[in-house]
Amino acid sequence: MAFRFEGLKVWQIALRLSNEIDILVKNFPREALYSLYSQMKRAADSVVLNIAEGSTGQSKPEYKRFPGIALRSAIEVVSC
Repeated sequence: MAFRFEGLKVWQIALRLSNEIDILVKNFPREALYSLYSQMKRAADSVVLNIAEGSTGQSKPEYKRFPGIALRSAIEVVSC
């Protein structure tokens, strides 16, 4: 693994979630593709991206901030 975050189980699960969102929305009505799907996909991707970004060498307060952002994005996916 080239990056530290790739070894994190939470990142791997978040990546699976993002991929599953892609599969799930294929059954959405066409009119939902550009609104609900787009929002769900961006939120799911945000979870993955924030976990990755938070795993980089930063100060402790900054390191702790990113999982909270990822969690809020995951809640957004559930809400969609």
